Amino acid sequence: MIHVSSNITLLLRLLLSTFWLVFFGLFTLAVLTRDTPYFGNVPAFLFKIGVVLFYLAGIVLLYFTLLKLKRVEMDEEYIYATNYFRHRRYPWSNVEKIVEKDFGLFSVFVIYLIKSGQFGRKLPFIASRKRLAYFLKEYPDRKNYFES
Repeated sequence: MIHVSSNITLLLRLLLSTFWLVFFGLFTLAVLTRDTPYFGNVPAFLFKIGVVLFYLAGIVLLYFTLLKLKRVEMDEEYIYATNYFRHRRYPWSNVEKIVEKDFGLFSVFVIYLIKSGQFGRKLPFIASRKRLAYFLKEYPDRKNYFES
């Protein structure tokens, strides 16, 4: 079994998202409980609405991006995916394709499954290029699943 996802997944998925939710959650709570007519030159009512909308937008953004990332390991027969709380195993026969989305500094790979699994039909992960290259060197027959 070869770990192909990047170690930064743990940092982004658990640490950064938890820090963001706690820090801005406490900030939002502090702003909402503060009884003052103005924050700087901004009326308190407008500032409170803005802070709540910012916090809710951040939660939605985290949910649809960082919290969807999985840690992925691969071997000859299976793909193993985890969200750090639950672990699932998917046979290669259930994999439709693996698509790379390049964002410059990092690449997000998405594994598309034929039949939906516990984590859904898509398994996004940030790949470690070195580990992925090693996996494809060890199992060259798996290259046909990858698309750019």
